[in-house]
Amino acid sequence: MNSTTLTTIYILWLRQIKKYFRSKSRIIGSLGQPLLFLLVLGFGLGPIFQKGGGGDYIQFLSPGIIAMSILFASVFSGIEIIWDRRFGFLKETLVAPVSRTAVMIGRTLGGATTAFFQGSIVLLITFCVGFHTTIIGALLSLIVMFVIAVIFAGLGTIFGSLMQDIQGFGLIVNLLVMPLFFLAGALFPLDTAPVAIRAVSDINPLTYGVDAMRHVLTGVVHFSLWTDAFVLAGVVVLAITVGAYLFSKIEA
Repeated sequence: MNSTTLTTIYILWLRQIKKYFRSKSRIIGSLGQPLLFLLVLGFGLGPIFQKGGGGDYIQFLSPGIIAMSILFASVFSGIEIIWDRRFGFLKETLVAPVSRTAVMIGRTLGGATTAFFQGSIVLLITFCVGFHTTIIGALLSLIVMFVIAVIFAGLGTIFGSLMQDIQGFGLIVNLLVMPLFFLAGALFPLDTAPVAIRAVSDINPLTYGVDAMRHVLTGVVHFSLWTDAFVLAGVVVLAITVGAYLFSKIEA
């Protein structure tokens, strides 16, 4: 990459970061759903989970809730493409003498970074409700969190490039995101799930993100860390490649 490309990526990445930290209501509001899941499910279903021999439900649930917060934040970062298209900023960016791929990468990395920040805040919150892990586990989880964020920020870019209606974006993304979350093994063990659910979960990229998170944080794993890493790396390449192609087709 030349200096112009790197500068383009950096500027668009920084724009996303500044917008995120300037919106205090966005930061606070985005923590409501993860906190609700942790408190209601963690303490409400915890005794049932423990009686069934599953152990501490907060330990099981927390990695999945962290992944959930990253999933929602990263995918919905794609809506900013539609906003920028509507208010003219995207057109000004696309007609600039810079690579559209660099523009897409900068925007996607910016969305992934803000989702990563949100996931990190949720990780800290889980410690307050009784979750515990090792320092090494917490540090390794940061890597997994960023990979998940890049994958689904890329997915958000794909939808943002294809759509022009903000309401339609929200409806379609919610229709996709909720099944991704509920079928990722975030709320229940996949080992005891019905065969049909396990089959669908096996093709869900978030499943491998949640599994990797749970492995590095708690030592519990459904597949293996190598399997999780291989699948996540492949999906990162696919999401970025498809996102870059569709973004390059947007008419200025």
